[in-house]
Amino acid sequence: MKDWLPRSILCSKDYSWNKFAADTLAGVTVGLVALPLAMAFAIASGVAPQAGLYCAIVAGFLISALGGSTTQIGGPTGAFVVVVYGIVSKYGLDGLFMCTLMAGVFLIILGATGLGSAVKYIPRPVVVGFTNGIAVLIASTQIKDFFGIKVDKVPGEFLARIETLAQNFRSFSSLETGLGILALVLILVCMRFVKRVPGYIVALFAGTALVIILKLPVQTIGTRFGGIPSGFPGIKIPQFRFDLLRPLISPAITVAMLGAIESLMSAVVSDRMSGDKHNPNVELVGQGIANIFSPLFGGLPATGAIARTATNIRSGAKTPVAGMIHALTLLVIVLFAAPLARFIPLSVLAAILLVVSYNMGEWREIPELLKLTPLEIGTWLVTFLLTVFADLTVAVEAGMILAALVFIRKVTITTTISEVTEEYLKEGHEHILQHKEIPPYVTIFRIHGPFLFGAADKIDEIVNRLPDLPSIVVLRLRNMTAIDATGLQALENLADAVHHSGRGFILCGAREQPARLMRQAKFEQHVGDGNICPSIADALERAKILRQELGERNLLMAGQVTKINI
Repeated sequence: MKDWLPRSILCSKDYSWNKFAADTLAGVTVGLVALPLAMAFAIASGVAPQAGLYCAIVAGFLISALGGSTTQIGGPTGAFVVVVYGIVSKYGLDGLFMCTLMAGVFLIILGATGLGSAVKYIPRPVVVGFTNGIAVLIASTQIKDFFGIKVDKVPGEFLARIETLAQNFRSFSSLETGLGILALVLILVCMRFVKRVPGYIVALFAGTALVIILKLPVQTIGTRFGGIPSGFPGIKIPQFRFDLLRPLISPAITVAMLGAIESLMSAVVSDRMSGDKHNPNVELVGQGIANIFSPLFGGLPATGAIARTATNIRSGAKTPVAGMIHALTLLVIVLFAAPLARFIPLSVLAAILLVVSYNMGEWREIPELLKLTPLEIGTWLVTFLLTVFADLTVAVEAGMILAALVFIRKVTITTTISEVTEEYLKEGHEHILQHKEIPPYVTIFRIHGPFLFGAADKIDEIVNRLPDLPSIVVLRLRNMTAIDATGLQALENLADAVHHSGRGFILCGAREQPARLMRQAKFEQHVGDGNICPSIADALERAKILRQELGERNLLMAGQVTKINI
């Protein structure tokens, strides 16, 4: 039963006033950060700004209260913008609310049946491809408001949107462009030099103050939406249309899968930053319940928000109470400060979303992917292009089909037939463990079989045991027949975790395909020069040298040695 309890209940056993104080500070901070984001995501999705706030309040509270992560923050995110915009354009608000309810049910089924782990079968090139594509699409939707371009309706398709904006670009407003640039500069300056101060809030307050004080004639929430209603979010039962049930199944599955991927990715980031371990199935059940209740209050689909989760942890959050306080902070703002929201300039919100779209794009992954095989590069590129120019559902489907074909090819090429010769036996002697002395400061793990997407999370077995392991960790790859981008990223994360713990990390015995891919990806940058060895015998010799280097390094860090060359 303990495996199905929300993290908020598990954390209540040793809760204290000190933790409550830390959670309150973190919750208020992340609530202020979530304020402009929630409104910006709603506007970019083609709905009123209060829909984003209601989602952050209702779903944000429930995700923290019922989820399986200690510090996860839930609410509307950029990943949903493109999908929600398409649903609203085609089926209207009631269609969106029905779709969100259906997605909530799918998420509960995923979590309750233990299928939450199925999300790991989406490989790295596909995830990066559609994330890049969504970031480009979100940025393209903000060009109009950022520059104040006068155009009645912007098309939903990417190419038509860019063409329309280019044709009408001469109608841009220098005043709104100036406000947008000012907001952009403030955000970037805060992110670069004053990291403790949320740049989004600084830009929001500065832009709004300028509009109020100088009475600037710019597009605001008030001029476009009439402001934000104050008071508690009211229950609004959506009008169910049975004729939409069947056509909404595909969008609902897209929302559910996107929500599952985003929330579990965010939970993994949360684990790395806080040292915790989330429960993926409980997390998905909590996400599902939140997505059932959010549309009942007029809210958007919700999922885990990586940036807000990171802000929560950096602000000192200890338990899920911080996430609940974040939702209550937004509720207080809606109750008492909603009238001021009508002065918020849309160009400032556009600037905020441009930064968000850039940050969520995972652009740093692209150079790493370009080091991989042409097949994996092609999978990423097809997913990216289809996301931008076609449809997210089509993009993920095509990406998964290509990834499956790549998977089949990688597995089949590892099958070999060869004669057993004296050279083969002599070469194998260097790799066998029998008759080799393993010193007490060394532990050896091995990977057996193909290390591809779907299996990469098994490396967590080593990470979970790190505190109890000796100073040198050796990973034997002799029986690892194949590896892909997802497996390679898992090894990179393992190397970083081992080094962060102060231990040495050595790889040995990699076969032809894994060795070739690691050379292409310059994997030695993650493990250090000399720590990729051809055999277990060489690895044990390297361990002796590495142990001495680690000892000298620890002395230096302790201040017992003033200068030493390592």
